[in-house]
Amino acid sequence: MKGPTHPLIIYVPGLLPKPDPQVHREALLRCLLTGVRRIDAEVAGQIESLPGAFDLIAWTYDFYREHRDIALDADAIEAVIEQPAASKEDIAEAISWKRQFARGVYTLGDMLPFLIPHVASESTAVHLRDLRRYLSDVNGIAAHTRRMLKVPLRAATEGRRPVLLIGHSMGSVIAYDSLWELSHIGRDHVEVDTLLTMGCPLGQRYMQKRIMGADKTGFDRYPNNIRRWTNLAAVGDLTALDPYLVNDFGEMLELGLVGRIDDEMMFTYFRLNGELNVHAEYGYFVNEKTAHTIVEWWRGQFLSSDD
Repeated sequence: MKGPTHPLIIYVPGLLPKPDPQVHREALLRCLLTGVRRIDAEVAGQIESLPGAFDLIAWTYDFYREHRDIALDADAIEAVIEQPAASKEDIAEAISWKRQFARGVYTLGDMLPFLIPHVASESTAVHLRDLRRYLSDVNGIAAHTRRMLKVPLRAATEGRRPVLLIGHSMGSVIAYDSLWELSHIGRDHVEVDTLLTMGCPLGQRYMQKRIMGADKTGFDRYPNNIRRWTNLAAVGDLTALDPYLVNDFGEMLELGLVGRIDDEMMFTYFRLNGELNVHAEYGYFVNEKTAHTIVEWWRGQFLSSDD
């Protein structure tokens, strides 16, 4: 593709400190290209050949004022890139009774929020603390974070660049909130071809009561600038507590605000220090189902450009 019609993939990561943006972007892109290359080498080559095809919204440094040392993840990233699919061990661990029990406990906590302090693990408590900081917009940090995403979205619209917007975990909430604001506050004519959410917490009642537009009804409740929404959830991912979003956001379809909402389950296989982390962004990025979503969207831009 030529000129201003180069497709653009924008990625919004989730909570916790991330590596230096350049290093982080390179690691993510390696995972993405590995997955895509396994099903469509031509598309992988095209994405790799366009320096501006993949953009990272590196918001976590401003939020935490620190970077994560990539060396902590380097071996695990190499391992997940080398592994072509989930092993029997990975699958067995993802569906184990311990994870199913944990899901039941967390689901109960989502239904009865007063139980959360009693059932949350130490790491979950940290996530909740950071989540509340975003939701409360402490010192304007949430508005600043959304602004970091809105700038490239507006630029892509002005440049007539089709956009695939990927949000992982809390990044899904940031993406959704930003798109809602662009729809209803700025009235920008920004449009996202595909919103791809991964390990997304938007199925949780706790989040649905606190996202942008939660106090509105009808058209005002939802973004109006998403053509297609694909949601991927790993089996055993407790952040994607309710992995099916179409039943929560189906009104968007009825109102004609989105063309499709597709939910898909998957097995991820990222292991850090031998421990399976089904929620890890690198595991989602390298996965075949993520690759299929990217390839379908990318090839669709070529076809629409030729028409």
